[in-house]
Amino acid sequence: MKFFMIHLMPYADIDLDYDKKHNSAWVTLPNTYFDPAKGPGLYNRFIDELVYADKVGFDGVCVNEHHQNAYGMMPIPSVIAGALARETKNVKIAVLGRALPLLTYPLSVAEEYAMLDNISGGRLIAGFVRGIGAEYHSTGVNPAESHDRFHEAHDLIMQAWTKPGPSRYEGKYYHFDYVNTWPRIVQQPHPPIWIPSQGSSETINWASHPTRKYVYLQTFSPADQLKRFMDMYRAQANKYGYEASPQQLGWATPIYVAETDEQAKREAKVHIEAFYNKFLRMPFEMLLPPGYLSLASMQNVGQKARAAAAGESMATIESVMERGMFICGSPDSVAQQLEHHQKQVGYGKLVAMMQFGTLPHELTKRNMELFAGKVIPKIRHLGEDDTPIKVEAAE
Repeated sequence: MKFFMIHLMPYADIDLDYDKKHNSAWVTLPNTYFDPAKGPGLYNRFIDELVYADKVGFDGVCVNEHHQNAYGMMPIPSVIAGALARETKNVKIAVLGRALPLLTYPLSVAEEYAMLDNISGGRLIAGFVRGIGAEYHSTGVNPAESHDRFHEAHDLIMQAWTKPGPSRYEGKYYHFDYVNTWPRIVQQPHPPIWIPSQGSSETINWASHPTRKYVYLQTFSPADQLKRFMDMYRAQANKYGYEASPQQLGWATPIYVAETDEQAKREAKVHIEAFYNKFLRMPFEMLLPPGYLSLASMQNVGQKARAAAAGESMATIESVMERGMFICGSPDSVAQQLEHHQKQVGYGKLVAMMQFGTLPHELTKRNMELFAGKVIPKIRHLGEDDTPIKVEAAE
């Protein structure tokens, strides 16, 4: 199995009483809640934590894109990735991703990623996402055009990387007489591509197509839904005529490790509950604006989305652990939980969120040290073979 650390870079100093006046940490939370005197320290602390992942033995680090919120302060993730490209030596650097439909100039992603691939010496993993519904409120882009814009921008970037330039691109949304990206990408024909999603059936079908076979990364999902979506990918691959490898499947989830189960729960409780109840809080209509999902995908993810929306019962550490949305405990306990899920689901890449919500720096570092030193060696062997996983019928 391959192990990555993802950092959301939340505004960890937020006043958690914000929800007495505002219904979300996204889009509409006034930016006066951000203290510019604290920002430099937070950003540099978070970069240090990602660099530390390289030192303790993770296979890669991940950054991602979100806009106008306290949940993740990386509207331009390539800025952070650029710093990591110089500060790290061994880890892969995954940008998960850029939200392609939000861009009027998608070639900027081809250019940014090519620069990162050169600076890092070919360590880039290229992530492409549509962006969650809240991003469309922030940017004013029509969510009903999301799928078409995503596919067209993807095709344009692939052309920029794989077809000698100058070439011409003519699409519905993007028109270029000269596609001639400098610099060229280091990893030929292009870097590995990951597609994070929360269960869109169209995304799963598209990512698993034999011309792509992109890594599908399921994000922050209950264990039963995780298996359902992984089975959808495998079933679609079978329809296409091949068997999906565990290395095509990834799972992103928050994890906390301490010396004992009791200590882990005690230390993580306030921070993981703040993550789910405060940082993730948003109304359903903000998460899934009209036109963002097809009817089929709405049926797949609607229940999950409603549970995450404001107004539902408050998450507790016990409830998120029971649902498999938080892995917490001693090194042995965490290894056992991850092994159980891997054998049920068959993922070959684990993206561990080692810092979440308000978790402080010292606890984050110790979490990383224990996970890298005492958990990874116990389960490294999992997901390295192509042992078939039983695929249950996906609706």
